[in-house]
This record gives sequence, structure tokens and C-alpha cells, in this order.
Amino acid sequence: MGGKNKQRTKGNVRPSSSGRAAEVLTRESGAIPGFVGFDTTVSSELSYVPAFHGAEELDTLVDAEFRLVLRKLSKRDVVTRLKAVQDFGSMCQERGAEDVKGVLPYWPRIYCKISVDHDRRIREATQLALEQLVLKVRRSLAPFLKSLMGHWILSQCDTYTPAASAARRAFQAAFSAAKQPEALSFCKDEILNVLQDILLKDTADTLSDAQTVTEDEREAKYLRMLTSSLLGVKRLLSLLPQNDMATMEHRLAHLVNPAKFWKYSRHKAPQVRGAFFEMLCAVCELTPSLAQSEAPRLCPAVLLSIDDTDPLVLPAVWESVLHVASSISDCWTHVNPKKGFLPKLWSLLKEGGKGMAKALHPNLMPLLSKLPQQVTDPALEFHTTFFTSLILGISSERAANSPSESAVIVTATIECLRFCILCHSAQEEEDQCKIRTMLISQQLLPLLEKAFENPTLQNGPLFLLVTEMLVSWEKRVSGESKGHRDVFQGLVADFWEELGIVFTRHTDSEEASLQALEGIAALLQVMRYPERVNKRHTLKKSVKISFSESEDGDKPGTEGGEVVKTELTSANVCSSPQTRHFEEAVCQLVQLCLVHVNERSSERHLVFLSLLLQSFHTTNIFTTLVELDDEGSEPRAEGRANNPAVRFLLERVVPWLADKERTDTEHLVEMVFSSLSCCSRQETTRILDHITAMELHCGITLQIIQRACAEQDTLANCREWLKGSALGEHLLALTQELCKVRPGCSSFASSSSRHSWTLISLVLSQHHNNEPLIGAAYMEKILENLHATLSETKSLSDAGNIEPLVSFICDVASTFFSSVQNCLLLPSAEELLFTVFQLIAQDQTHTYLSDSLLDKLGKVCVAGVQSLVQHSEYEVAQGGFLHSAAIWVQSRLLTASLDIKSLRYLVLAVQSVVETITSVCGQDSAILSHFFTHLMPNINGWAKLRQALPSHWVKAPLLASRYRGVCETSREDMWKLKMAKVLPAHLCICALLGKVSRAASLSNWNQKNDKCQRQLPNLMHTVAELLYALQWCKEVEHAPTLVSTYHGLLTEWELSEGLHDLVATTDLLEMLYSRSVELGGLWSLTLENYIRTHNLAATHSASLRKLYGSVDSLCPMSPSKLSTLQVLCPIMTQEERQSLVALATAGIINWEEDDNVYGNVVVLLCCLQADTQVEVEVVPAILSTMMEWRIHKEDWFLFGSDLSKATTQELNLTVELMRFLSWLVTRCPTILGNSQWDFLLCAMLAWLEVASENVSSLWNPWVQLLACESAALVVNLSRFFASAPPDVLEKLPSELVAEWQDFFVDGIYNLLFPMPVNITDAFKEPDDPVFPLAVLQSFGVALTYAPVQQLNQNSLPAKFVADQKTNLPQPLQTLLNTFCPLLVFKARPLQVTVYHLLAKVMPQLPECDGEGDGSKSEDDGDEPNLSPPAALMAVLSTCEELCDSILAGLQVGEFAMVSPHSVEYSCILGYLLAWKLLLTFFRSSPSHLRAHYAQYLKKTSSLSKLLLHLFKLMPENPIFPGQSAETRDTKTYFTENLTLAVNESDDIERELPHLACSVYYDTVQDLPAMVRLWWNSQEKRVSGTVEKFTTKYVSPVLSAQEISSVHSSTQMFESMTVKARSAAREVIATYSVDEIFIELVIQLPQSHPLGSVVVESGRRVGVSVQQWRNWMLQLSTYLTHQNGTIMEGLALWKNNVDKRFEGIEDCMICFSVIHGSNYSLPKKACRTCKKKFHSACLYKWFTSSNKSTCPLCRESFF
Repeated sequence: MGGKNKQRTKGNVRPSSSGRAAEVLTRESGAIPGFVGFDTTVSSELSYVPAFHGAEELDTLVDAEFRLVLRKLSKRDVVTRLKAVQDFGSMCQERGAEDVKGVLPYWPRIYCKISVDHDRRIREATQLALEQLVLKVRRSLAPFLKSLMGHWILSQCDTYTPAASAARRAFQAAFSAAKQPEALSFCKDEILNVLQDILLKDTADTLSDAQTVTEDEREAKYLRMLTSSLLGVKRLLSLLPQNDMATMEHRLAHLVNPAKFWKYSRHKAPQVRGAFFEMLCAVCELTPSLAQSEAPRLCPAVLLSIDDTDPLVLPAVWESVLHVASSISDCWTHVNPKKGFLPKLWSLLKEGGKGMAKALHPNLMPLLSKLPQQVTDPALEFHTTFFTSLILGISSERAANSPSESAVIVTATIECLRFCILCHSAQEEEDQCKIRTMLISQQLLPLLEKAFENPTLQNGPLFLLVTEMLVSWEKRVSGESKGHRDVFQGLVADFWEELGIVFTRHTDSEEASLQALEGIAALLQVMRYPERVNKRHTLKKSVKISFSESEDGDKPGTEGGEVVKTELTSANVCSSPQTRHFEEAVCQLVQLCLVHVNERSSERHLVFLSLLLQSFHTTNIFTTLVELDDEGSEPRAEGRANNPAVRFLLERVVPWLADKERTDTEHLVEMVFSSLSCCSRQETTRILDHITAMELHCGITLQIIQRACAEQDTLANCREWLKGSALGEHLLALTQELCKVRPGCSSFASSSSRHSWTLISLVLSQHHNNEPLIGAAYMEKILENLHATLSETKSLSDAGNIEPLVSFICDVASTFFSSVQNCLLLPSAEELLFTVFQLIAQDQTHTYLSDSLLDKLGKVCVAGVQSLVQHSEYEVAQGGFLHSAAIWVQSRLLTASLDIKSLRYLVLAVQSVVETITSVCGQDSAILSHFFTHLMPNINGWAKLRQALPSHWVKAPLLASRYRGVCETSREDMWKLKMAKVLPAHLCICALLGKVSRAASLSNWNQKNDKCQRQLPNLMHTVAELLYALQWCKEVEHAPTLVSTYHGLLTEWELSEGLHDLVATTDLLEMLYSRSVELGGLWSLTLENYIRTHNLAATHSASLRKLYGSVDSLCPMSPSKLSTLQVLCPIMTQEERQSLVALATAGIINWEEDDNVYGNVVVLLCCLQADTQVEVEVVPAILSTMMEWRIHKEDWFLFGSDLSKATTQELNLTVELMRFLSWLVTRCPTILGNSQWDFLLCAMLAWLEVASENVSSLWNPWVQLLACESAALVVNLSRFFASAPPDVLEKLPSELVAEWQDFFVDGIYNLLFPMPVNITDAFKEPDDPVFPLAVLQSFGVALTYAPVQQLNQNSLPAKFVADQKTNLPQPLQTLLNTFCPLLVFKARPLQVTVYHLLAKVMPQLPECDGEGDGSKSEDDGDEPNLSPPAALMAVLSTCEELCDSILAGLQVGEFAMVSPHSVEYSCILGYLLAWKLLLTFFRSSPSHLRAHYAQYLKKTSSLSKLLLHLFKLMPENPIFPGQSAETRDTKTYFTENLTLAVNESDDIERELPHLACSVYYDTVQDLPAMVRLWWNSQEKRVSGTVEKFTTKYVSPVLSAQEISSVHSSTQMFESMTVKARSAAREVIATYSVDEIFIELVIQLPQSHPLGSVVVESGRRVGVSVQQWRNWMLQLSTYLTHQNGTIMEGLALWKNNVDKRFEGIEDCMICFSVIHGSNYSLPKKACRTCKKKFHSACLYKWFTSSNKSTCPLCRESFF
């Protein structure tokens, strides 16, 4: 215990061991030691679990893993305990029964602890583990049951439901339902002990450890335990057998005797109070004698707690109230009901149960049945107060806001009212009669009257319950004894009498409320048809009652003193009141209504009359109405119908309908059909025809038809009228009127028009028994009118005025197509659908329709096509919709000029048709196949479409050596012609067919390709043509906007890779190969692209070789076969290529006999470029043959020719010769002899000369190709002579290298240098289609190999600029003046070429300024006027202005996205390249000149503008793309070198940001002082952005380079050493002279170079403090203000100190020998004090002080 290093006791040779100590303890005491916490017996003593390895022989029952888990259960950490409980459950499930039984002695103590844990997850897991334990040990649990059962019952009542459910499942797993009472009886004493201790003894502090558990957790656990204990008592009582109840009453008496127990009824926690009352319910029900004995305390606790409205308490309280009232006969003697119980009840009822009506009010009627007379006396006052309070509760806030609460209160009110009337039905008792009268007149009728104005009560169950009550009274009138019969008969009569008075009061008034009238109608309708009432009125109740049909003298609802709880039978009510009072009341109401309508034209009474007639359309009612009319009019004997309903309809309702001022006619239409229900079919037809002929408002006709279709019986009665001519002619005339296209008319949106269109839509779409609603002939004519109207819109120039009309027609057509089966079999319907399709297939420039209307038309088209193809007999026949649509689409594709927008509309329209067909019929349908066939062109049609494609595609593959074609007539105007703004027809039809094929395949994507191909005819042609179109788009050089947009459209439609996934690869290869062999050209490029992109050379090599079989199949070589051979040659075998080489070689050598020399040369080159092994003598033989051609066929070489007159065949042959010579230089240079090299080099120079002389012919792509190949030959030669290995050089002719350098290089670059200028002079517009960009690129690559000597001694024509000051020699100045302006020419290859050329001469230019400056006297001028090269600065100035305008709208820190190949891109690129050149120039300058150049940049503000521009061009996150997520060191644009290649690369999009970052890095590296000065002058937002970016991305790289340059520096200082510390970013300079020793530490800041360099003092010996401080200040000044590296600053400082030791005095202004900016010495001396000063310091002194006195002696300086 004292630690490892403590001295051991003498003789103790082993370290201490707790395990060994336990073994000794066991031997001595015989007990098994362990850890405290678990017991094996049911006792309160702590027990132990064996916990060491030596006890296995003593107790082998506990498994080691179980022991470990049991230890973890005592840990404090919640997660550890939870995991341990879960592991214990898993182990109980997985281990054997014997292993688990070994744990049983220790489990009860553990369970009792963790089953009441604070964490609910642990409690749930504990019960789950117990279930597994029980299932495993079964009967072995019995000895430990008593110690478990108390907490087990407690857990079954846990407030956390999942834990309680798990505990009950475990209990059910341990004991069957029959055994559970026995188990509880066996353990009842132990259970009660546990529960009694918790309820009476324990507190929050005794149940939990106050040191480890928070107060809140202790209190929560205590409340939970109290609740569970109370519920546990209830559960124990409910499960114990009956014979144990006597014993339990004795034990329970000890529990309920203490006063503490009864205080739980007023406990602050509602869950405790709720559990307490639940327990009392069980006590009253199961131990009534105990309840009776405790009545003095039990009754007040329960009956005086009814005002506890907590949701957790109230249900239990009211259940206990009913139990107390039922089981304790003298319960009301223990409380004062008048003062304690009833006031609380009245208050609760008035407030509607305080939101708990659903739990409270169903208990009211059972409570009424148990109230004794002593409580209810006086009865009239009691019942009045009770029902008044109950009805007031309906108006409470919570009941008013909750329909369900209100319904519960209403239901309870009517139930209690019925019960009280039944209880007080004695005829002879006056008091009971008063009560009945009070209930009807003062309670029920006011409630009904209130409901008339309250929609919530109307929609509730009130009316249904009242109806049921009246029916029950009527039944009792016929079934009861005479006394009771008279009572109920009087009740019914009184009710109807008083209700009639209420009806009259509300009805017979001019200001009658429409809502009240509707309420009366609703009551009468429920009474008339109670079976129609919505089932929502049938409520779920906790207490449900019914009233018996016969009374035996006992109070209803009671039997044997028990509350009867049965089902409410309101849902079974199927009869209405049958008394005469009912019908009399209705007749009285309709008469009052008619009087008010006739005399006062009351609209509300008319609506009320309509509502009454809907429910009461009987002959008696109509007779009453007619008789009332007859009383006020003279009788007419003739022409009057016998049917009162017909008379009422014709004489009253029809005139009301004809009133044009009436707006709301729906109630009149209902009145019409209420009257028609009493008419025959003939009468119905005659009346409706009469109404139709009246030409009423179309809205009335619409309402009549809608009402006729609402019910099957009504529809059958009106069938003849609907099919008749009166309605048909009326609808046809209405359609013709609606479809009149009237320019300038905007009345389509009127109410009348909307009703008319709705009417037309209804009659077209409504069908009955698969027959049209109206006559078929009239339907056909209506459709023809709609089609004619839509057809007219296509020819209108402005559809704005008729758009509402089209919208209405859309609605009608959509409804018609979607609702009517087989409607498209009508010819007029197909024509209408075709017109809709034409409208959606064109954009707004043709239809002038809005997007929303086009969407609506599209939905109409889909509905129509669905209806069309659903018909099983439909075929794509001529004249049908699908045939007409396909022909029209193909015609539009071939003849119309479509742009992207028009094509999109057309394709999407066809796609919607195809998708609809496939969704309805699937791909197996022949309809889709026929439609696809009509859409597709035939073979000749495809050929014509391909021929119509512009030939602009030729240029790119020709110049990239991927295409060897010829052009019969190559004219400049042909290549100069720009592409039209409309898409070629081939591209349009490929896009459409591709999209349609894709749409058709996606509907059944999991089917095989061959099946898809069979279903879509000629799909292979579509796939091949789409690949051809894609290849054309790809080959168009710098794709125009139209082509790129088209390609983007294909990408959006998932067609950018073609449709090759829909067909077999081998079949597609065969088709592409056959097209390539037959037609060549773009088909060959398509075949090549397909093979390459899908890596078919590796995956389908056998299929590819199978295409051509043998090389003989490609002979004789036609142009198309040559193109195909170029594609297949790389994938041929070595033997096949060798046989081709042999054939080609024979043809070349025997050129006089074989007229296909060009073909042989092409075959040879294709094989050689594919690395074909050839015999040694073959190449020299071919070269000798070509040298022979030089003599006999010189015109083949085109030396000195006018290329504008040469044919493309001649140019192609010359190009192939160049390619062969280039191949020789790169692959076989050693086989060439002296004469062969002379031939090659002279031919190269001659071709280059031809190219330079034919600049004006470069519009021709083949001339461009010749120029490019000549430049490529120069590049290959330059590379060869620059980097040839020594062993190769030894095999060359001895004078060859010297001739190359002395003669040929000079000749090459004398021809090449003028070429950029000549080309840009001849072709001034870089966006011109004929601009030779490829030539500039090829010549640019060749120019980058130009030696510096050739640049310095160039032979360019002299070019000078007026007023241009320069110290440069004439060749260099001419070079700058010639090439600098080309930096801003809009041709990236030229810009990069010029940059590379000028970058080679920039380091030499400062030498010229240095020589010029050295000739001047040091005192000639204070500030020499030196600037960077004027030509470069002129370009810079021009670019600055352009960049200002381009980047003007951006803030510093915002990234400008610049599109490649744009004018902006070229301008910014030239600007940044010019700065790269300027920084190269600055970096090469000596220190004294660098200061002058920096001063010039400061004056012109060029650097400030550059930095602002850079922070708009550099990305916010300059991460180098293409890095994996696992990259440790992130690469940025600052860590990676920028390679500016003349040839465009794939990453040109990131070239500009990378270049901007490179320029910024060079700037902060070469001009740190100026950047720091600029940064300090910026506003806070800009400076913060700059600092954050620089610190994060630039400073680490720059600081590391500075430190690295110190390490790698070869510069040696006399008497000074320099060291660097990379980790600390420090440089240490040690200077020593004689006995003086100085050490300075230079610390680079985090934001280097923005932050100032910190100079700290190291060791110093022999230097005064003042001098030491001066030198530190000087070094800090130099490092801060000089534009250079640290090593340059140190060199400057050392020079200053050396001068000081040489005797040169400091300038007394800056206290430095060497000036910090211009590095001059003090030379200006005062004539008085003789002190010398720097010129710059004096100038600053004079200007700042406004004096000309000496700073030291204050005398006049001059």
C-alpha cells in the first residue's frame, strides 16, 4: 500500500498481493471473502460474491463472466450499469441453465436495487433481463421468490410504461394466469412489507444516497416509488384469490390506519393523488368491510376531492366517487353534501368540467341514480340547479372551442334529462309534474333554441338525442300502463306545443335569422331521417347507458344497487316521430314561409322553404301550399294540373327561377327536384323541357343537370329530358356562342361564361352506363365546334385575347378525355386531340400562348392519348391521331428551321405521347412500334440529312491528324461562312428520336436489349445516327453557342453518350464499320470515338478483328477505307500491320507502276505510328525513293509553290512526306547519312519558306495543315539537336551539328520570327472562322525553342515608337516593340508564345539600364528617371484600363469567373503575362536599379491596381484540383509550379486563377516592401481579406522558401555568417570584426511579408548600446523597406556596417551610411559643419520642414 519503491519488511521476499491475502483469510475463517453488495439469503445483511481466482474450489456456482457483470452492476456510471444489465440478459439467454442458476443466490439483492434505478433505461433493461432469467431457470426461482416479489410488483406498476410492460411480461413468463394468484398469495406478506415501508417509512433521502444523487433525482425517484406502491397495492388486491381477502383486510388496516396514508389525497404530485384514488377504488370494490370501517376518513377524502381536475387525477376520483356511493351506504353522513359536495359539483359543471368533460360527464347519470333523497331535497330546486349548471357548461370557453367536449356535455345532459323524466313519471304527484314541466320548458327547449343559432350544437348529437327521446316517449305511450301512458302522451303534446311556439317565434318575423331557420330545418331533418345522421354523433363513452322499454316500478338504470353500464343504442335509431304533432308543425312552418315569400319576397324564408321541402316532399305538404295559394286567387277550372306538386312547381317555382335579378338559385333547383319527386316521368320531362325552353341563365341549367346526376333515381327520371332535342339544341347553340373568336373581346372570364363552360364540360364528361349524358349526335357537333376554335388559334398573330377561351376549351377537353371511355373513337375527338398536340409542340413565338396554358394543354394531350390507346382495337391508321402527329412532326423537323427552344417544345410533346403509350400499353404494344416507324426517315432521307450538315467539322480532326480527307472544292467563302442560327435537321431528328427511344426504354428498363430493339423498329439506325450527330458536335472547332447549347440539351436528356446501351455492342460495331468503309469521313471518327470511349480494344478485341477479317478486305485503298484503316490500325496485330507495311512499301518503291502513292504512304505511316516492327532495309529504301521523287517529281514537294492553287490531294501528299520525315527524326535518326540529312534539312527549310510565303492562303485548312506539319518538323529537329544522347550524336555525320547551329537555326528563326506578325496582319479577326489559330499554336511551339542569341540578333524589321526613351540596343527594342502588343491579341497560343520569347530576354534588359546609369555623375541628379521597358509598360497601361472595366463590379475577395476563349479572358491573360515579364525584369535587376523601378511603379500606382485585380482573380480557396481526400499535404496554386504551355490543355479553366496566384506570389516575393506599404494603406475590410488569405496560403510557402534560400545560399560574406532555423522561422546573422562581436536574430512574422520583420538582439561584444540600437534599427529598416530577399537585406546591412568601420560617417538624418531606398552614400556636405547627408534625406528634410537649413548646425545649407 505504500508504493512500489517502499522498503519491504525484512524477510518478505514477495510483493504484497490482495489475492494471496484473501486466500489466507479463507483458510483461517472458513468464509469466502468477496465484495460487498449481494446476498444469498433473504436477509438484510450484506452478502458477497466470490471475487477472486482462488475461490473456485469453494464455490463453483458463479461463472467468472457472470461475476464480472455483477461487479459492473454496482458501478456509479449509468452507461456501465446499462451495458452490464444488457450483457446479463444476453448471458442468461445464451448460457446453460446451470450457469444461470449459480447467479440466483446473488440476484434478488441486485434486482431490488437496480429495478428502482434513477435511469429508466436501466429499469427497462432489468425487467428484460429478469424475463430471460425466468425463462432459463424456471422452477429454480422458487426459493428466492419472496425476496424478489415485492419489487417485482413495484416494477409492474412503474410509471415508465416500457419498464412496467417488461416486468409484466416477465411475470407472465414465470407464472401462468392460473398460478399468478397462488404466487402472490405465497408472497403477500413480503409484498406488503415492501409497499408499506415505502408508503409509511421511506423518504426521498432514505431511498437514495444524498452524496451521489442530486436533490431533483432523489425527489423524482421518491414520487415514482410512491405512485408505484399505491398502484402495487391495487394490483395485489386485484390478483389475490378471494379466500385471502380476509387476511388482506387485516394487513391493509395497518397500512391505512396512519394519518400519513390519508395525506396522499392532498399530495402535491398529481400522479400520487391519482394512484391513491385508484387504490381506494380497489379497496371499495374488493374489501368493502375495510372501506366501511374506514368510511369516516375515506368518504371525505373522496367526496370532497371532486374539484381536483388534474387529468391524472379526475378519472380516478370520479370512479372512486361512484364506488363510494355504491359500496358505503352511509357515505353521505360523513360529509355535508349541501356545503361540501354540491357547490363543488355545480362549479365544476358550470365550467364544463374544466376541459375534462370526456372523463367527468359520463359519470353524472350513474351518480344521479345513487344520490339519496337527503341530498336531492328539495327535488325541484336540486334538479333546476343541476341542469342549469350542466347546460351552462356547454357555453364554457373550453366546450365552445372543442366540438368533442361540447358533444359529451350535450350527451350527458340529454341522458340525465331522460333519466330524471323517467324517475318522475308518476301522474298523481304534483312535485313530479313540476319537475317534468321544468325539464321540458326551462331546460330542454331553451337548449334547442340555443342550438338553432349555434352551428356547433347543430352539428353535434343534440338533435339526434332529442329525436330518440321523442321516439321512446311515443313508444311508451303505446306500451305503458294507462297512468304512465297519459304522462308520456302529455309530455309529447306539451313538447310539440311549446316547440311550435318557438318555431313560430323564429319564423314569423321579417327579420328572421337565416341561421336560426337553418337550425330549425336541421332539427326537423334529423327528426325526419334520423338514420341519415352522420356516425360522428355516436360517441365513445367511458360510461354508457340505455333505457329499458318496460318499467317494473324500479328506478331505471339500477339493478340490485349496482350502476348499470350498457351500450347507447342511438346508432340503431331508424324511425322518426310518428305523431300528428310533427306533421302539423311542418305544415304550419311551410305556410308561414309561403306567406312571407308572397307578401314580403323574403329570400331567407324561400331558402327555409327549400330546406323543409327537401325532407318533407309529401303530397300533404304540397296540397297545403297549393291550398294556401288557392285562398288568395280566383279558381280556374281548366288547364290546371291535378298533381299539387306540379301545380306548385309551375305556378310558383318556375316564376321564381325566371326572375333575372335573382343570383342564388341553388335552393330553387332543390325545390324543383323536391317537387319532381312527386311527379311521373312524363310530367318530369315536360316540366324540364319547359324550363329549358325558357332560356334561363346557363348557371340554372348547370345546377339542374348536376342535381339530376347526383342520384341514380333522379337520373333515371330525367333520362328522357337529358337525351332529348330541347336540351341538345340548347347546348349546341351555347357552344357556338362561346366559341366565337372575337378580337378585342375579354369577356371570357365572366361568371356567365364560366358557368357555360362548366356546363359544356359536364355534359361531355358525364356518362351513365357507358352512354353519354346527352344525345350522341349533339356531342359530336359540340366537339367539332371546339376543334374548329382551337384550329383558328394557330393562325392568329396574338393569342392574348383568346387565351381564356383556349383555357376553357382545355378544361372541357381534359374532363371529356379523362372521364368518357372510348371517347377518342369519335373522328371529331381525334381531330381535337391532334390540334391540341400541334399547339403544345410549338413554342410561344408561333402560338403566343402562356406557359401555364401550354402546361394545361399538355395535360389535355396526355389525357387524350391515354383514352385513345386504352381502346383494345385501336391501330395507327392513316388519318388517325398518331399517324397524323408522326407525319406532322417529321415534316416539321425536315422543313422548319428550329432553334433550341422550338426543338425542346417539339421533343417534349412527342415524349409525352410516347410515355403515355408505354405507360398504358407497355413496350409490347404495336402502337408504339408503328408510331416510331412513321417518325423515322428512311435510308435515303438519312443520307440527305447528313449531306446537309455544314462541313465545319473537317478542320479540327484534320489539323489534329485524326482525319485524312480531301475536299473537291475548297473555297475561302465556304470556310468563312458562319453557322446559321437554326439547327440542322439531322441534329433535330436525332435528338427527337434519341429522346423518344430513351423514354420508351425507361418504362421497361429491366428488359433485355434485343427485346427493346425488336419493339422499336430500326433502333440501330437511330443509335448510329445519334452517335454521328454527337461526333459532329464534338468536331466543330470551338463549338458555336448553338452547337454547345444543343450538346447541353442532349446531356440534360441523358443522350450525351448516345443510346448504345439499348442495342448489342457487336451489332452496333458492325453498322459503324460498314458505314465507315462505305462512306468514310465522319463515320470513321464516330467508329474511333466509340471504340476508344468504351475501351473496346481491350474488351471486344475479337469482335473488332472480326469486322475486317483480313487486311486484304481493305484493299484496294479508297479514301473511306484509308480512314477506316487509320482507326483500326492501332488495334491490329503485329503480323497484320507488317503485311500492310510490306504492301505499302512495294507500292512506294514501284511508284511508277502504282498510281496510289498517297494511299501507300498513309498506310505506311499508320503502321509506323502504331509501333510496327519493320525490317532494317525498309526505311532507307523508302527514304531513297523519296529522294528520287525530289528529282523526278519535285511538284509533289510543293517547293516554292503558290499553295492557293494546289489541290487538297497535293497538299495531303506533301503533308504525309513531312510526317514521314518527322518520324525519321524521332525514331531512326542514326540510319540517315550525310546526303539524307541534307535532303531532310533542306526540305524542312524549303517547306517553312513556302509556309511563310503563303500566309494569305492560310484560310484553307489543308494549307494550315501543311504549315503546322512544317512547324512540327522544326520542333522535332530542335528537340533532337537539343537533347540527343551522346551515343546518338556519335553516329551522326561529323559536321551535322555545326551546320545546324551555324546555318539552319539562323534560317529557321529568320523565317519564324515575322510569322506571328504576318499572320495577325493578314487575319485581324481572331473570331473569324478562317483564322489560323492552329498555325499560330504550331509556330508558337517552334518559337519557344528559339535560342537567346537568335532573339538578341534577330533580323526583324526595325520598329521604333516616337518619344520612347530607351537604353536598349536596336534588335532588342525592335523585338519588344514587335511582340509586346501581341500580348493582348485574342489568341491564347500567340499570347503564351510571346511571353516565352520575351521571358528569355527580360533578364538581359536591366544591364542596359545599368550601363546607361553608370555613365552619369553621381551628383547629376537626385532621382534618376528610370522605368521598366516602355513597350511593356504601354501594354500594361492598356490592360489596366480594360481590367478595371471588367472587374469593376466585384469586391476584393470575390472570385471572378472568366470564360475561356472570351475577350475578357485574353485581356486578363495578357495583363498577367505582362506582369510576369515585369517581375522577371525586376528580379534580374541589381539593388540600386530595383529601387528606381519600384519608385516608378509607386508613382504610376500600377502595383496597387495589380493587387486589387489579383484579389478578384484568385479563388477564395486556391486548392489544387484532383487531390484525393487522403492527401496529407494539401496542394495549392502557390505550392505547385505553373506550366504555361502553348498548346491548350484540358485544365484551361483553372489556368487564369493559377496564373493570378503565381503573379501574386512573385509580387510578394520580389516587391515585399511595396506590397506591405499597399496593404497598410487599404481600408479595414480589404486589409483583413488580404491578410487572412496571405497568412493562410502564401506566407507558409514564402517563409519556407526564404529559410530554404538561406540554407542553400552560396553567397559568402567576409566577417559575417548566416544560419537559419526552419521550425522557428528565424535567420541568425553573426558579424565579427576584430574584438567586436554582433549577433542579430531575424524573426519572420506569420503574415510575412505583410507583417514587419522583427529584429531581435542576440549576443554583442565590444559595441556600445547606442551603436547597437542604431544597427538593429538599420537592419530592421533595410528588411522592411527594401524589395528583395533576406539575404539581400543582410548584404546591404553588412555593407553599411563595413562603410561605418571604414570611416564613412552616418547620415545625420537617417543615421545610416547606406540609404535604405536608393542605397547611395552620404555625399551632400554642409559648408558650415562639413557633415554629409544623403540627397534623398535632405530633399525630404527640406520639403517637410519648409526650411533650407542644415539639420545639424541650423545654418543655411546653400
